[in-house]
Amino acid sequence: MSSAFTTGGEPAPQPTGSAPATRPTGGSRAVTRTVDSDPLGGTVRRTTLPNGMRILTEAVPAMRSVTFGIWVGVGSRDEAPQLGGASHFLEHLLFKGTRKRSALDISAQIEAVGGETNAYTAKEYTCYYARVLDEDLPLAIDVMCDAVADSVLAEADVETERGVILEEIAMHADEPGDEVHDLHAEVVYGDHPLGRLISGTVETITPMTRKQINSFYRRRYAPPVIVVAAAGNLDHATVVKQVREAFAGTPLGDDVAASPEPTRSSHSRVKHRAPATLVRPDDTEQAHLVLGGPALHRHDERRFALGVLNNVLGGGMSSRLFQQVREKRGLAYSVYSYTSQYAETGTFAVYAGCAPAKAEEVLALIRQELSDAAAHGITAEELRRGKGMLKGSLVLGLEDTGSRMSRLGKGELLHGDLMSVDELLRRIESVTLDEVNHIAAKILNTPMSLAVVGPFEETAFQP
Repeated sequence: MSSAFTTGGEPAPQPTGSAPATRPTGGSRAVTRTVDSDPLGGTVRRTTLPNGMRILTEAVPAMRSVTFGIWVGVGSRDEAPQLGGASHFLEHLLFKGTRKRSALDISAQIEAVGGETNAYTAKEYTCYYARVLDEDLPLAIDVMCDAVADSVLAEADVETERGVILEEIAMHADEPGDEVHDLHAEVVYGDHPLGRLISGTVETITPMTRKQINSFYRRRYAPPVIVVAAAGNLDHATVVKQVREAFAGTPLGDDVAASPEPTRSSHSRVKHRAPATLVRPDDTEQAHLVLGGPALHRHDERRFALGVLNNVLGGGMSSRLFQQVREKRGLAYSVYSYTSQYAETGTFAVYAGCAPAKAEEVLALIRQELSDAAAHGITAEELRRGKGMLKGSLVLGLEDTGSRMSRLGKGELLHGDLMSVDELLRRIESVTLDEVNHIAAKILNTPMSLAVVGPFEETAFQP
């Protein structure tokens, strides 16, 4: 799940523009410019290396930590059907050893200075990061660049991680509250890569070979689709120098000639499945429901209005859905709405977890609230509250170096640009009541798909 307006974890604020900027092509020398000097943060600078790789930093001298991340514009949607889960498989393997370090070296060297490393795979990108004390940033840069650029992908490690990933897939299947969101993506996107599991399936992971994974690695991990981002107490020029040194002599070094990759275009089209209901029978204590359908892509100017609408409908304890379903009737413990936004499409959806006997009533209430919002819009007071929630979550989400690093990495990788915090706040504040009501009428009147996991027959909930 993701939203256009939060800054911690997976979601990120979205820069301006109806289409992504062209990726820089590099040149004979590195090019550096100041992107932003934000009173809420520090100075943001970007350097584009000759091979097309971009390095962004935000200097925040008041902090004693730094978070360093490597963002690769390759995710599960970039995989051929038979390679489903290759990006996630690779994420596991890059921490298993390089020509210079063993898996133990990678973890022990960072943990010895009190730091932490982690990674995650999404549908359009993969992120590898480390958080350390400012004085240990050179070590974090060297370790993380080595792991991402020069992993050996040993056959024994492939087999070990295959078992780990298969266990992860099985564990995910035992979490119906998570599984239902994947089921909803499947029913909305069908055979399109956006409808597939990020982890892959037992059928794709089991036969995947080391040769296939390595080929995917070397073909897709190229400098023009990589953004290095760091935030905290740092010096930009020093970070650039250390990153170039760490990548030297690897497939991501300055001397590697790489053609620039085009950003995914918002003008392309994703074919959605016709609205449908998909029930996955499971002997669970709760029914898990997701109702939703196609919405806005991440470059759409109306995404700010959709963000306000999302908060009003299901973004917090004061939201319409929470008040109607939980507070007034006590029908569910958890109920919320969310948006997921990609290069050329997106979704708006509502989740609820409730007792199976109450599922029909909860679903009817959700449909009624969405119908009312589509027909009558929201109020001026709800507009004010929805905008305040967006602005607050944006600013409060920048309280640590990790969220600041994520803002830099995603803004550059997904848009080729970075909107300042002040500009984001201005764009949110400029949303009008008419804009929100127009997007409500457009999106909430569209027939929606339903995904259900719980103790029901497959034919349940059919219209």
